[in-house]
Amino acid sequence: MTMPQKKSSKDKLSKNDRSSLMGKVRSKNTKPEIAVRKLIHAEGYRFRLHRKDLPDSPDLVFFSLKKVVFVHGCFWHRHKDCKKATCPSNRSKFWQAKFETNIIRDRGNIEELKKMGWEALLFGNVRLKTSSC
Repeated sequence: MTMPQKKSSKDKLSKNDRSSLMGKVRSKNTKPEIAVRKLIHAEGYRFRLHRKDLPDSPDLVFFSLKKVVFVHGCFWHRHKDCKKATCPSNRSKFWQAKFETNIIRDRGNIEELKKMGWEALLFGNVRLKTSSC
């Protein structure tokens, strides 16, 4: 018989429930990403998805145009003045460091793409109608 996990004083979910919930967070084929893909495809553009040979594996790649598109979530990529770019109160130092690392990594990947001759376009969920930000 397994004992239920004790909840953290600030987290309303048990450790197992939180782990399960976080495990469902997707990095590919999210609703905002699919919305952008449908819009761009309807305009007649064709693209490749998640090219691993480019820095940060862009969401959409227009190889002949040397352009890439990233669809970034508000929470992980910290869009300015967005309600969803909050910091969890539990382990806030860990999360702040994690978010800062994400921002630095994103900037570095964009710079690396520029050096390779690529142009990057970033869509944040705040720009999409599918978002509630």
